[in-house]
Amino acid sequence: MKHVVLVGGGHSHVEVLRRIGAHPWPGVELTLISPDRYTPYSGMLPGLVAGHYRFAECHIDLSALAARAHARFIAERAHHLDLYSKRVRCESGDELSYDLLALDIGSTPPLDDIAGARDRGLPVKPVDRFLAGWERIRIMARTRTVRLLVVGGGAGGIEIALAMQHRLRAEGSDGQFCIVSDTDKILPGHAAGVRGRMQRVLAARGVVVHLRTRVVAAEEGSARLQDGTPIPADAIVWATGATAPAWLRESGLATDERGFVLVNERLQTLSRPEVFASGDVATMAGHPRPKSGVYAVRQGPPLADNLRRAVTGETLEPYLPQPIALALISTGERYAIASWGAFAWSGAWVWPWKDRIDRRFMQRYAEA
Repeated sequence: MKHVVLVGGGHSHVEVLRRIGAHPWPGVELTLISPDRYTPYSGMLPGLVAGHYRFAECHIDLSALAARAHARFIAERAHHLDLYSKRVRCESGDELSYDLLALDIGSTPPLDDIAGARDRGLPVKPVDRFLAGWERIRIMARTRTVRLLVVGGGAGGIEIALAMQHRLRAEGSDGQFCIVSDTDKILPGHAAGVRGRMQRVLAARGVVVHLRTRVVAAEEGSARLQDGTPIPADAIVWATGATAPAWLRESGLATDERGFVLVNERLQTLSRPEVFASGDVATMAGHPRPKSGVYAVRQGPPLADNLRRAVTGETLEPYLPQPIALALISTGERYAIASWGAFAWSGAWVWPWKDRIDRRFMQRYAEA
Protein backbone atom coordinates (compact mmCIF):
# COMPACT_ATOMS: atom_id res chain seq x y z
CA MET A 1 0.00 0.00 0.00
CA LYS A 2 1.54 3.31 -1.11
CA HIS A 3 0.68 6.54 0.69
CA VAL A 4 0.09 9.58 -1.53
CA VAL A 5 -0.17 12.88 0.34
CA LEU A 6 -1.57 16.01 -1.29
CA VAL A 7 -0.57 19.20 0.54
CA GLY A 8 -2.92 22.05 -0.32
CA GLY A 9 -6.31 22.26 -1.96
CA GLY A 10 -5.37 24.32 -5.01
CA HIS A 11 -6.71 24.11 -8.55
CA SER A 12 -4.40 21.24 -9.55
CA HIS A 13 -5.15 19.08 -6.55
CA VAL A 14 -8.92 19.35 -6.85
CA GLU A 15 -8.58 17.83 -10.33
CA VAL A 16 -6.40 15.03 -8.96
CA LEU A 17 -9.07 14.26 -6.37
CA ARG A 18 -11.86 14.41 -8.94
CA ARG A 19 -10.10 11.95 -11.22
CA ILE A 20 -9.33 9.51 -8.42
CA GLY A 21 -12.94 9.72 -7.29
CA ALA A 22 -14.09 8.80 -10.81
CA HIS A 23 -11.47 6.06 -11.29
CA PRO A 24 -9.97 4.90 -7.96
CA TRP A 25 -6.33 3.86 -7.77
CA PRO A 26 -6.03 0.38 -6.25
CA GLY A 27 -3.41 -0.18 -3.58
CA VAL A 28 -3.17 3.51 -2.67
CA GLU A 29 -3.82 5.33 0.60
CA LEU A 30 -4.64 8.97 -0.11
CA THR A 31 -4.46 11.95 2.26
CA LEU A 32 -5.27 15.61 1.68
CA ILE A 33 -3.83 18.25 4.03
CA SER A 34 -5.40 21.71 3.83
CA PRO A 35 -6.18 24.30 6.51
CA ASP A 36 -9.54 25.14 4.96
CA ARG A 37 -12.48 22.94 4.09
CA TYR A 38 -13.61 25.25 1.28
CA THR A 39 -11.18 26.26 -1.45
CA PRO A 40 -12.04 29.22 -3.70
CA TYR A 41 -11.91 29.24 -7.48
CA SER A 42 -9.80 32.31 -8.19
CA GLY A 43 -11.55 33.11 -11.48
CA MET A 44 -14.81 33.80 -9.64
CA LEU A 45 -13.46 35.69 -6.62
CA PRO A 46 -13.99 39.17 -8.16
CA GLY A 47 -17.55 38.14 -9.04
CA LEU A 48 -18.13 37.05 -5.44
CA VAL A 49 -16.82 40.39 -4.15
CA ALA A 50 -18.98 42.25 -6.69
CA GLY A 51 -22.08 40.34 -5.57
CA HIS A 52 -22.63 38.30 -8.73
CA TYR A 53 -22.01 34.93 -7.02
CA ARG A 54 -22.80 33.31 -3.72
CA PHE A 55 -20.09 31.69 -1.59
CA ALA A 56 -21.14 28.15 -2.53
CA GLU A 57 -21.06 28.94 -6.25
CA CYS A 58 -17.34 29.68 -6.27
CA HIS A 59 -15.95 27.44 -3.50
CA ILE A 60 -15.19 23.73 -3.67
CA ASP A 61 -15.91 21.58 -0.63
CA LEU A 62 -12.60 19.78 -0.14
CA SER A 63 -13.98 17.49 2.54
CA ALA A 64 -16.71 16.19 0.22
CA LEU A 65 -14.33 15.93 -2.73
CA ALA A 66 -11.82 14.00 -0.62
CA ALA A 67 -14.54 11.66 0.62
CA ARG A 68 -15.54 10.82 -2.96
CA ALA A 69 -11.89 9.99 -3.67
CA HIS A 70 -11.74 7.84 -0.49
CA ALA A 71 -9.07 10.20 0.84
CA ARG A 72 -8.47 11.19 4.45
CA PHE A 73 -8.92 14.95 4.90
CA ILE A 74 -6.75 16.65 7.52
CA ALA A 75 -7.74 20.25 8.26
CA GLU A 76 -4.22 21.46 9.06
CA ARG A 77 -1.53 23.67 7.56
CA ALA A 78 1.71 21.94 6.55
CA HIS A 79 4.78 23.45 8.17
CA HIS A 80 7.87 21.41 7.26
CA LEU A 81 9.15 18.54 5.10
CA ASP A 82 11.77 15.99 6.03
CA LEU A 83 12.85 14.96 2.54
CA TYR A 84 15.05 12.12 3.75
CA SER A 85 12.65 10.36 6.08
CA LYS A 86 9.75 11.29 3.79
CA ARG A 87 7.62 12.96 6.42
CA VAL A 88 5.49 16.09 6.37
CA ARG A 89 4.89 18.00 9.59
CA CYS A 90 1.81 20.11 10.31
CA GLU A 91 1.70 23.26 12.44
CA SER A 92 0.13 21.23 15.25
CA GLY A 93 3.27 19.08 15.34
CA ASP A 94 1.58 16.01 13.87
CA GLU A 95 3.62 14.19 11.23
CA LEU A 96 2.69 11.91 8.33
CA SER A 97 4.95 9.66 6.30
CA TYR A 98 4.51 9.48 2.53
CA ASP A 99 5.66 7.53 -0.48
CA LEU A 100 4.63 10.28 -2.90
CA LEU A 101 3.89 13.88 -2.00
CA ALA A 102 2.45 16.76 -4.05
CA LEU A 103 2.43 20.47 -3.16
CA ASP A 104 -0.26 22.88 -4.34
CA ILE A 105 -0.47 25.51 -1.61
CA GLY A 106 -0.61 28.68 -3.71
CA SER A 107 1.15 31.95 -2.93
CA THR A 108 0.61 35.12 -0.91
CA PRO A 109 1.50 38.80 -1.46
CA PRO A 110 4.97 39.71 -0.08
CA LEU A 111 4.41 41.91 2.98
CA ASP A 112 7.34 41.32 5.30
CA ASP A 113 9.50 44.12 3.87
CA ILE A 114 6.78 46.78 4.16
CA ALA A 115 6.39 48.54 7.50
CA GLY A 116 2.95 48.01 9.02
CA ALA A 117 1.68 45.84 6.18
CA ARG A 118 1.08 42.77 8.31
CA ASP A 119 -0.95 44.71 10.88
CA ARG A 120 -2.83 47.19 8.70
CA GLY A 121 -2.92 45.58 5.28
CA LEU A 122 -5.55 43.23 3.85
CA PRO A 123 -3.89 40.72 1.49
CA VAL A 124 -6.14 38.98 -1.05
CA LYS A 125 -4.71 35.65 0.11
CA PRO A 126 -5.62 33.68 2.11
CA VAL A 127 -9.03 34.29 0.58
CA ASP A 128 -11.05 33.49 3.71
CA ARG A 129 -9.27 36.23 5.66
CA PHE A 130 -9.68 38.66 2.77
CA LEU A 131 -13.43 38.00 2.58
CA ALA A 132 -13.75 38.60 6.34
CA GLY A 133 -11.90 41.90 5.93
CA TRP A 134 -14.09 42.83 2.98
CA GLU A 135 -17.19 42.34 5.14
CA ARG A 136 -15.75 44.81 7.66
CA ILE A 137 -15.17 47.34 4.85
CA ARG A 138 -18.77 46.98 3.68
CA ILE A 139 -20.02 47.63 7.21
CA MET A 140 -17.77 50.70 7.49
CA ALA A 141 -19.08 52.02 4.15
CA ARG A 142 -22.66 52.10 5.45
CA THR A 143 -21.88 55.12 7.61
CA ARG A 144 -19.31 57.03 5.57
CA THR A 145 -17.35 57.18 2.34
CA VAL A 146 -14.43 54.80 2.65
CA ARG A 147 -11.04 55.38 1.08
CA LEU A 148 -9.64 52.18 -0.42
CA LEU A 149 -6.16 51.69 -1.79
CA VAL A 150 -5.29 48.59 -3.79
CA VAL A 151 -1.61 47.73 -4.16
CA GLY A 152 -1.04 46.00 -7.50
CA GLY A 153 -1.71 47.06 -11.09
CA GLY A 154 -2.07 43.57 -12.52
CA ALA A 155 -5.33 41.90 -13.45
CA GLY A 156 -5.90 40.62 -9.91
CA GLY A 157 -5.59 44.04 -8.26
CA ILE A 158 -7.67 45.88 -10.84
CA GLU A 159 -10.43 43.25 -10.81
CA ILE A 160 -10.70 43.39 -7.02
CA ALA A 161 -10.73 47.21 -6.97
CA LEU A 162 -13.52 47.43 -9.55
CA ALA A 163 -15.47 44.59 -7.91
CA MET A 164 -15.40 46.34 -4.53
CA GLN A 165 -16.45 49.62 -6.08
CA HIS A 166 -19.37 47.99 -7.90
CA ARG A 167 -20.59 46.22 -4.76
CA LEU A 168 -20.47 49.35 -2.61
CA ARG A 169 -22.38 51.38 -5.19
CA ALA A 170 -24.98 48.62 -5.58
CA GLU A 171 -25.51 48.72 -1.81
CA GLY A 172 -25.97 52.48 -1.79
CA SER A 173 -22.53 53.15 -0.34
CA ASP A 174 -19.54 54.75 -1.97
CA GLY A 175 -15.79 54.74 -1.82
CA GLN A 176 -12.77 56.56 -3.14
CA PHE A 177 -10.52 54.10 -4.96
CA CYS A 178 -6.82 54.29 -5.71
CA ILE A 179 -4.42 51.77 -7.29
CA VAL A 180 -0.66 51.86 -6.70
CA SER A 181 1.77 49.87 -8.83
CA ASP A 182 5.54 49.87 -9.17
CA THR A 183 5.22 48.99 -12.88
CA ASP A 184 5.30 51.64 -15.60
CA LYS A 185 1.86 50.59 -16.90
CA ILE A 186 -1.18 48.71 -15.74
CA LEU A 187 -1.70 45.07 -16.76
CA PRO A 188 1.96 44.34 -17.57
CA GLY A 189 2.22 41.34 -19.85
CA HIS A 190 -0.99 42.22 -21.69
CA ALA A 191 -1.27 43.88 -25.09
CA ALA A 192 -1.63 47.63 -25.55
CA GLY A 193 -5.23 47.18 -26.68
CA VAL A 194 -6.12 45.47 -23.41
CA ARG A 195 -4.42 48.17 -21.35
CA GLY A 196 -6.15 50.92 -23.32
CA ARG A 197 -9.57 49.41 -22.71
CA MET A 198 -8.91 49.06 -19.01
CA GLN A 199 -7.50 52.56 -18.70
CA ARG A 200 -10.76 53.92 -20.12
CA VAL A 201 -12.78 51.87 -17.64
CA LEU A 202 -10.70 53.07 -14.69
CA ALA A 203 -10.97 56.71 -15.81
CA ALA A 204 -14.74 56.41 -16.24
CA ARG A 205 -15.09 54.97 -12.74
CA GLY A 206 -12.93 57.65 -11.14
CA VAL A 207 -10.23 55.22 -9.98
CA VAL A 208 -6.93 57.07 -9.42
CA VAL A 209 -3.84 55.15 -10.59
CA HIS A 210 -0.28 55.80 -9.36
CA LEU A 211 2.40 54.08 -11.46
CA ARG A 212 6.19 53.75 -11.09
CA THR A 213 6.00 53.92 -7.33
CA ARG A 214 5.35 51.61 -4.43
CA VAL A 215 3.95 51.59 -0.93
CA VAL A 216 6.73 51.48 1.66
CA ALA A 217 4.61 51.77 4.81
CA ALA A 218 1.06 51.13 5.93
CA GLU A 219 0.13 53.67 8.57
CA GLU A 220 -2.99 54.57 10.53
CA GLY A 221 -5.39 56.01 7.96
CA SER A 222 -2.88 56.19 5.12
CA ALA A 223 -0.22 54.51 3.02
CA ARG A 224 3.15 56.14 2.42
CA LEU A 225 4.76 55.98 -1.01
CA GLN A 226 8.49 55.71 -1.61
CA ASP A 227 8.85 59.47 -2.18
CA GLY A 228 7.17 60.15 1.16
CA THR A 229 3.77 61.04 -0.28
CA PRO A 230 0.90 59.90 1.99
CA ILE A 231 -2.21 58.43 0.36
CA PRO A 232 -5.32 58.52 2.57
CA ALA A 233 -6.63 54.98 3.05
CA ASP A 234 -9.10 53.41 5.45
CA ALA A 235 -8.12 50.02 4.06
CA ILE A 236 -5.12 48.83 2.04
CA VAL A 237 -5.68 45.75 -0.10
CA TRP A 238 -2.54 43.90 -1.17
CA ALA A 239 -2.83 42.22 -4.56
CA THR A 240 0.71 42.52 -5.80
CA GLY A 241 3.41 40.03 -6.62
CA ALA A 242 3.60 36.61 -5.05
CA THR A 243 5.77 34.86 -2.53
CA ALA A 244 6.04 31.29 -1.31
CA PRO A 245 6.14 30.03 2.29
CA ALA A 246 9.68 30.10 3.67
CA TRP A 247 9.43 26.52 4.99
CA LEU A 248 9.64 25.13 1.45
CA ARG A 249 13.20 26.39 0.96
CA GLU A 250 14.08 25.65 4.60
CA SER A 251 13.04 22.04 4.03
CA GLY A 252 15.79 21.70 1.43
CA LEU A 253 13.71 21.89 -1.74
CA ALA A 254 15.34 23.58 -4.72
CA THR A 255 13.59 26.89 -5.37
CA ASP A 256 13.84 29.89 -7.65
CA GLU A 257 14.95 33.31 -6.39
CA ARG A 258 11.47 34.03 -4.98
CA GLY A 259 11.22 30.76 -3.08
CA PHE A 260 8.95 28.87 -5.47
CA VAL A 261 9.64 25.17 -5.87
CA LEU A 262 11.50 24.29 -9.05
CA VAL A 263 9.96 21.41 -10.99
CA ASN A 264 10.77 19.62 -14.23
CA GLU A 265 8.46 18.90 -17.17
CA ARG A 266 6.94 15.99 -15.26
CA LEU A 267 6.06 18.33 -12.36
CA GLN A 268 8.57 16.59 -10.10
CA THR A 269 10.71 18.76 -7.86
CA LEU A 270 14.35 19.07 -8.89
CA SER A 271 15.28 17.97 -5.36
CA ARG A 272 13.37 14.70 -4.97
CA PRO A 273 11.57 12.65 -7.66
CA GLU A 274 8.90 11.50 -5.20
CA VAL A 275 7.87 15.11 -4.45
CA PHE A 276 5.73 16.97 -6.99
CA ALA A 277 4.56 20.60 -7.09
CA SER A 278 2.07 22.56 -9.17
CA GLY A 279 0.11 25.79 -9.28
CA ASP A 280 1.46 29.09 -7.99
CA VAL A 281 3.89 27.44 -5.58
CA ALA A 282 5.81 25.83 -8.46
CA THR A 283 8.08 27.20 -11.18
CA MET A 284 8.78 25.01 -14.19
CA ALA A 285 12.51 25.11 -14.90
CA GLY A 286 12.94 26.30 -18.48
CA HIS A 287 9.23 27.12 -18.86
CA PRO A 288 8.39 30.00 -16.49
CA ARG A 289 4.81 31.22 -16.64
CA PRO A 290 2.81 33.88 -14.76
CA LYS A 291 1.36 32.92 -11.40
CA SER A 292 -2.16 32.46 -12.72
CA GLY A 293 -5.04 30.13 -12.01
CA VAL A 294 -5.22 29.33 -15.72
CA TYR A 295 -1.91 27.48 -15.61
CA ALA A 296 -2.73 25.78 -12.30
CA VAL A 297 -5.95 24.40 -13.78
CA ARG A 298 -4.09 23.09 -16.83
CA GLN A 299 -1.54 21.30 -14.63
CA GLY A 300 -4.22 19.23 -12.90
CA PRO A 301 -4.62 16.46 -15.53
CA PRO A 302 -0.87 15.87 -16.16
CA LEU A 303 -0.20 15.93 -12.42
CA ALA A 304 -2.89 13.31 -11.80
CA ASP A 305 -1.55 11.15 -14.63
CA ASN A 306 2.05 11.34 -13.46
CA LEU A 307 1.16 10.62 -9.83
CA ARG A 308 -0.71 7.52 -11.01
CA ARG A 309 2.25 6.51 -13.16
CA ALA A 310 4.63 7.01 -10.25
CA VAL A 311 2.42 4.75 -8.11
CA THR A 312 2.44 1.95 -10.70
CA GLY A 313 6.08 2.34 -11.72
CA GLU A 314 5.32 3.52 -15.25
CA THR A 315 7.36 6.11 -17.14
CA LEU A 316 6.19 9.64 -16.40
CA GLU A 317 5.01 11.85 -19.27
CA PRO A 318 6.33 15.39 -19.90
CA TYR A 319 3.98 18.35 -19.83
CA LEU A 320 4.65 21.64 -21.58
CA PRO A 321 2.51 24.63 -20.60
CA GLN A 322 0.83 26.63 -23.35
CA PRO A 323 2.86 29.71 -24.36
CA ILE A 324 -0.06 32.12 -23.94
CA ALA A 325 -3.38 31.84 -22.16
CA LEU A 326 -6.76 33.48 -22.58
CA ALA A 327 -7.48 35.99 -19.83
CA LEU A 328 -11.01 37.27 -19.19
CA ILE A 329 -10.73 40.30 -16.91
CA SER A 330 -13.89 41.47 -15.17
CA THR A 331 -14.59 45.15 -14.52
CA GLY A 332 -17.00 45.11 -11.59
CA GLU A 333 -20.34 45.00 -13.34
CA ARG A 334 -21.29 42.25 -15.81
CA TYR A 335 -18.72 43.44 -18.32
CA ALA A 336 -15.28 42.03 -19.11
CA ILE A 337 -12.17 42.45 -21.25
CA ALA A 338 -10.71 39.48 -23.12
CA SER A 339 -6.94 39.25 -23.61
CA TRP A 340 -5.24 36.67 -25.78
CA GLY A 341 -1.73 37.46 -26.97
CA ALA A 342 -1.91 40.57 -29.16
CA PHE A 343 -5.72 40.47 -29.36
CA ALA A 344 -8.26 42.25 -27.20
CA TRP A 345 -12.04 42.31 -27.02
CA SER A 346 -14.37 43.94 -24.52
CA GLY A 347 -18.04 44.40 -23.84
CA ALA A 348 -21.05 43.16 -21.96
CA TRP A 349 -21.02 40.10 -24.27
CA VAL A 350 -17.64 38.98 -22.86
CA TRP A 351 -19.06 38.54 -19.34
CA PRO A 352 -21.40 35.63 -20.25
CA TRP A 353 -18.44 33.99 -21.99
CA LYS A 354 -16.37 34.24 -18.80
CA ASP A 355 -19.33 33.22 -16.66
CA ARG A 356 -19.94 30.05 -18.71
CA ILE A 357 -16.28 29.01 -18.48
CA ASP A 358 -16.17 29.59 -14.72
CA ARG A 359 -19.46 27.84 -13.99
CA ARG A 360 -18.48 24.88 -16.17
CA PHE A 361 -15.26 24.54 -14.16
CA MET A 362 -17.16 24.55 -10.88
CA GLN A 363 -19.81 22.13 -12.11
CA ARG A 364 -17.16 19.44 -12.59
CA TYR A 365 -16.49 19.39 -8.86
CA ALA A 366 -20.11 19.66 -7.79
CA GLU A 367 -20.79 16.47 -9.75
CA ALA A 368 -17.50 14.69 -8.94
